Amino acid sequence: MQASTFLEFKMSSEKYVHSLKQIKETEEKSQKEIDEQKKRVTEEIRNFETHAIQSITTARADGEKLVESSIDQARKKAHVETEKIIEDAKTKAKSISSKIDSQTVKEIIDILLKEV
Repeated sequence: MQASTFLEFKMSSEKYVHSLKQIKETEEKSQKEIDEQKKRVTEEIRNFETHAIQSITTARADGEKLVESSIDQARKKAHVETEKIIEDAKTKAKSISSKIDSQTVKEIIDILLKEV
């Protein structure tokens, strides 16, 4: 009976060793999958960061161009309005000076005629 017990023990210990090997292989396989997934996620994060930085840089450049364009348009509009105001002022100045001159001439004529 000792021989059969020994055989049973040997078979049992072989099964145990086999089970341990399977567990170890499964652990190694799982660790490998985890490492690969971690590598993929790290690469995705790196790509996302690169894309985000590029998007921010592009958006900033577009924003600066928009601001510059808006400032340029506002400057041109202000220049046109300023030119209009200056032309209106010149026209009014001529009109006012010609009115004053006409009135002054009338007053002079009146003074001259009164004395005649």
